[in-house]
Amino acid sequence: MSITTTTHLNFRGDARAALDFYHSVFGGDVVAVTYKDAGSVQNPDEADWVMWGQVVAGNGFHVMAYDVPSRTPWNPGENAVFVSVRGDDTDELTSLWGKLAVGATIVQPLAPAQWAPLYGMLKDRFGVVWVLDVAAPYNG
Repeated sequence: MSITTTTHLNFRGDARAALDFYHSVFGGDVVAVTYKDAGSVQNPDEADWVMWGQVVAGNGFHVMAYDVPSRTPWNPGENAVFVSVRGDDTDELTSLWGKLAVGATIVQPLAPAQWAPLYGMLKDRFGVVWVLDVAAPYNG
């Protein structure tokens, strides 16, 4: 299995603008999936916010971003970045999850999600927020 780590930036309503800006700087391709696209709208005012987005460029640049929903606490100084670990092997990701989860606070248990075969989020014992998922193509 191969895995990658990617900086995952968190915003409150500005993720699309940030992704577009990073695209203008680094080039590459932008993908932005809204809460509406994913069928996960909990606040109608946030339906067009980015639930998952990324910019990937041929030069190796890769950044992910999303808009933290209003129901979730967010402070740019406290919850500004996730470390995203993405792979294609559920057994290996499950193993990595088990290791990271020791002494961690589970934010979202590792399980199948609407947008990925496997997805989970935790804050490790050092306060670092990790998102692990099995990559799935977006067929929007």
